[in-house]
Amino acid sequence: MIIGLPREVKSDEYRVGMVPAGAIALRKAGHQVLVETQAGAGSGFSDEDYTQAEASIVPTAKDVWSRADMIVKVKEPQAAEVSMIRPGQILFTYFHFAAEKALTQGILKSNSVAIAYETVTDREGKLPLLTPMSEVAGKMSVQEGAKYLERPMMGRGILLGGVPGVEPAHVTILGGGVVGTNAAKVAAGLGARVVIMDVNVERLRYLSDVMPANVQTLFSDPLQIRRQLALADLVIGAVLIPGARCPVLVTREHLSKMKPGAVIVDVGVDQGGCVETIKPTTHAEPTYMVDGIVHYGVTNMPGAVGRTSTFALTNATLPYAVRIASKGWKQACKEDAGLANGVNIDSGKVTNKPVAETFGIPFAPLSL
Repeated sequence: MIIGLPREVKSDEYRVGMVPAGAIALRKAGHQVLVETQAGAGSGFSDEDYTQAEASIVPTAKDVWSRADMIVKVKEPQAAEVSMIRPGQILFTYFHFAAEKALTQGILKSNSVAIAYETVTDREGKLPLLTPMSEVAGKMSVQEGAKYLERPMMGRGILLGGVPGVEPAHVTILGGGVVGTNAAKVAAGLGARVVIMDVNVERLRYLSDVMPANVQTLFSDPLQIRRQLALADLVIGAVLIPGARCPVLVTREHLSKMKPGAVIVDVGVDQGGCVETIKPTTHAEPTYMVDGIVHYGVTNMPGAVGRTSTFALTNATLPYAVRIASKGWKQACKEDAGLANGVNIDSGKVTNKPVAETFGIPFAPLSL
C-alpha cells in the first residue's frame, strides 16, 4: 500500500502525521511512504530525515493525495484538501465531524473511508488515539489560561499560584477525563486552588485519591456549575462525548455572574465546545472578549508544540496504521472492533451514530 503524509495546512499547525521512524516501520512491513516536501519542518524533521527513513519526498500535496491509498495526517482535511480526495481512499486522522457539517458532507461526497482517531477504542472502551493529544491539550490549557489571566492580555491580572500572603487563582475544570486530569495536575503544581467537576462519581473518587490537597472534586450539576463559575478566575472546558457534539454547560447568561477578566479555555471547541459563547480561533488570534470574559478557542492547541505532539501521536497511531496498510482496512476492522469504531464514514454512508444523529443523516451500521 502507498501511504501519504501531506503537509498540514490548517493555520499554525506544526504537527505532521508521522515521525520518520514511522516511515521505517511501514517500509519494513512492505509499504511505500510518500511525504510532501517540508511536511515535517514544523516538528523539526527535515526532508533528509524522511529520505533516510526510505520515504519518498514529493513536491506538492497533489502528488501525495493523487497517489496514496491511505492518507495519514493530523487535522481534519481542509476545504482545499477535500477536493483532492479520491473514492475509496482511506483517511486516517482526527475529524471531529459532529462540529462541522460542511466537512461531513464533503467527505460523504468523496466516497472515501474516514477512520477518525477520536473514536477508535481499546478493549477497555478508552480512546487510545485521542488520549495523547488530550494529555497535551490539558497541560497546555493551564499554560495558556495563566498567560491570558495577565492584564496585558485583558485578563484579571492574577498570578495563577499567588504568592505568600496573596491568595492563588481559582481554577474550575469541567470534566474529569484525560484533559481535565492533566489540567488539574498542572494547575495544582503551580499552586492554584482547583476544582474538578464531573458526573461520574467513581471517577471523582479516583481523582480525590490521587490529586494533591489543593484539588477538590465536585459532582457536576447546574447549580454547582453556576456557583463555581462565580468563583472562577480560570475555567477549563474538558467535556467529551465520543463522536458527538459537546453538551453546553456554560451559557451566555452565566457570563454575567463571572468575574470581569476571567478566562475560559474550552478544549472541546473542535467538538462544538461546552461553552455557548465559544467559537473556533487560531494561534495567531487565540482570544476574544464576550461580556468582559476572555475566551480562548484554539482548535489545534497541541499544534503549537508540534515536536512533542507528533512523537506522542505517532506512538499511538503507528501500530494501527501498519495494520490497516498490511491487512486492508476491512480485515483490520474485522479483527479489531475498537478500530471499527473509528470508521465514521464509509463510501458515502455515515457509520457513526452520534454523527448521524447530530445532522439528521441516515445511520448505516458498518458492513464488513
